[in-house]
Amino acid sequence: MTTFADLKLSEKSLQAIHRAGFEAPTPIQSQAIPPALAGRDVIGVAATGTGKTAAFLLPIIERLSGKTGTRALVLAPTRELALQIGEELERFGRGRNVRGIVVIGGVGMGAQTQAFRERREVIIATPGRLVDHLQQGAVRLDDIEVLVLDEADRMLDMGFKPQLTRILQKLPRARQSLLFSATTGSDVAEFAATHLRDPVRVEVIRSGTTAERAEQQVYLCAQEEKVPLLLALLARDGLSTLVFTRTKRRADRVWKSVARAGHKAARIHADRTQGQRRMALDGFKDGTYRVLVATDIAARGIDVAEIGHVVNFDLPHVPEDYVHRVGRTARAQATGRASAFSSPEETSLLRDIERLTRKALPRADVPRQDETFVSESQRASEGRANQGVPPHRRPGGGGPSRRPQAAKQRGGGHEHGHNRGNRVPPPAAPPGDDSSPRKTTSVGAWKPRRR
Repeated sequence: MTTFADLKLSEKSLQAIHRAGFEAPTPIQSQAIPPALAGRDVIGVAATGTGKTAAFLLPIIERLSGKTGTRALVLAPTRELALQIGEELERFGRGRNVRGIVVIGGVGMGAQTQAFRERREVIIATPGRLVDHLQQGAVRLDDIEVLVLDEADRMLDMGFKPQLTRILQKLPRARQSLLFSATTGSDVAEFAATHLRDPVRVEVIRSGTTAERAEQQVYLCAQEEKVPLLLALLARDGLSTLVFTRTKRRADRVWKSVARAGHKAARIHADRTQGQRRMALDGFKDGTYRVLVATDIAARGIDVAEIGHVVNFDLPHVPEDYVHRVGRTARAQATGRASAFSSPEETSLLRDIERLTRKALPRADVPRQDETFVSESQRASEGRANQGVPPHRRPGGGGPSRRPQAAKQRGGGHEHGHNRGNRVPPPAAPPGDDSSPRKTTSVGAWKPRRR
């Protein structure tokens, strides 16, 4: 079996690896680190959760140890992934004088500009925010020796190609380039052919392969059955659950339904502030929240040791995103479940996923007789029937009074005239609201808190 010592890493790197608790390199690490240490360009293809971050950070630290100035640039598609890489750099680079700066949107630019002045050795950035700094003249990339594109396919899918082109124009031509991802489509191949020089291709698994230990299943259901189905699955066990939706609005609605059902839940999407996103993610890691509802910004960058269940509430338009979503569970040597909800209008998306993964996903029976499923379906059906019906005309909805509820709340009418102008308190947040400040703690799988 290959050991980290066999990879010709320095004694200081081996000590850092030992402190981190790593015993043996993963396949992507054992195959990608040697050519990266030799200065070769590398294309690495491996499933999410197999150690790609260490596969490019360890060679960077070896190369930059003892040097000064900004020498390496790591680009990532999402803030969460950039922050994760920054944490890994701090862990491996501690004591080697290889410092990093994480450059992301959603936070002030002042501290980032100050860090640029300190000429820290590694910049870890999302493309959009780095371009903002380039436009302001706050950063120079003239001395970059190593460029890393992590999850390059996602950056291209998200429309970052103009920003990537602008950044690459500021980099020296004589540099080492490392490209890592779980999938490599035509866009990535074209990008690599243009910007990498005679790269070594390290393909631990075929592009499009999902996590091996993830038990996958598909539920064929109607759109209106998705929430009842989700709640029924959540009621079956106590697994930490990551739920993916296609849009921000859908994420909000699903989060409200899950919280209303009594589950501790948080949400994460692009309309949430960086502080709210960090609080939700930290709470999911430390067990404050059992359920995290997210858009695809969480498909890359959630590094939680044990996510028991990943739910594709909506199938992704880009089939490669399914691979990354499933990769959030069954990481490293763990096992997990991955469920997908496919409505009739998503049939073509399901077909694209099965074509990419080169296998038919097992079908599971929708538990339409389950008590939770039945009660939630009935509640939703009554809600749809009452849409547009005044509250006092709904069944059990307020007796014979015809006065609009809003008028009562405003203090209108003779009997409540003395309350006119009083503000009505806002409705209470649903259980599991993730908006209040909270202390963050260490990473861990969800489990019931001790009383």
